[in-house]
Amino acid sequence: MEEKEFDYINVIPLVDIMLVLLTIVLVTATFIVQGSIPVNLPKAKNVETSDIRSYQITLTKEGEVFFEGRKVTLKELEDLVESLKGEVQVSILADRSSQVQGLVDLLDLLKKHEIKRVSIKTEVIR
Repeated sequence: MEEKEFDYINVIPLVDIMLVLLTIVLVTATFIVQGSIPVNLPKAKNVETSDIRSYQITLTKEGEVFFEGRKVTLKELEDLVESLKGEVQVSILADRSSQVQGLVDLLDLLKKHEIKRVSIKTEVIR
């Protein structure tokens, strides 16, 4: 029996594997980006920035409250805020479609525990 010499290398299986890997990477990257909490921030022209690390409280348009990305009730949030010691800064990310009462409740809670450095995050209009 006579063996044939290879005149070329079949690259189709290699291309198939690369396309599958590319698909996995793209699907995973899309999932990671969509994992954040969706909030449409209000817009502001005058912006002050600071380098101080702050805690984030997010208020969604459905009225859900998140502390540092973790969903909490107002009672749990009060316990967390009460445990904050020293000078802290709290940033509130409130959806522009959320009810004002939810934002007022958050501000009342922070004032009750004497958190003085509070900012409401907005988008910059350019």
